[in-house]
Amino acid sequence: MSFFEEKNPEMDRYLETHASSEPEILKKLRRETYQKTTQPHMISGYQQGRLLTIISQMIQPENILEIGTFTGYATLCLTTGLAKNGRITTLDVNEDLAYLPKKYFEESEYAAQIDFKLQDAKEFLRETDEIFDLVFIDADKENYAEYFRLIKPRTKSGSVVMFDNVLWYGKVLEENPKQKSTQVIKELNDLIAKDDDFENLILPLRDGVNFLRRK
Repeated sequence: MSFFEEKNPEMDRYLETHASSEPEILKKLRRETYQKTTQPHMISGYQQGRLLTIISQMIQPENILEIGTFTGYATLCLTTGLAKNGRITTLDVNEDLAYLPKKYFEESEYAAQIDFKLQDAKEFLRETDEIFDLVFIDADKENYAEYFRLIKPRTKSGSVVMFDNVLWYGKVLEENPKQKSTQVIKELNDLIAKDDDFENLILPLRDGVNFLRRK
């Protein structure tokens, strides 16, 4: 859920009505996510989806990695900028929900470019030798700092990395958080801010996106 969606829904509606239109396949997927999942708020959503779409189209990446597929909304947004022979690898561990993203991936014009894996992301990152142009992480907050450490060697100059939910509903302002996920997100934000190999900015979109570019 976004800050404006919760605190100022009128502003949230204004932001949505002044963004480019949502493709029909994403409208269908968003609707079915709310109908068939118990935590539909986990979907990237309209505004963030537009951001991911624009960034991908600007970069035109050949190789994208997504950690946390959920129902595939962000995946489909990211695919729109893929280079002609590019591909996206999207990772999740929820076997029970896998039917839903698979359904929409098959409907998508980018079906042949989507590699959906039911695999632990840490395991994948330790095994792969691939280099990624664009990375989006939106899963398993308690491993965010470890993901950053594992992802860094899999990037090159110009690679873009995005971590979602880095404001954690404002909990990052807690001085001594008791929640493990809050502690790790604060650690992540500190690690990124101190890493001279990246330039970054936290975008206050929805629950915060830490936007990084490898120098």
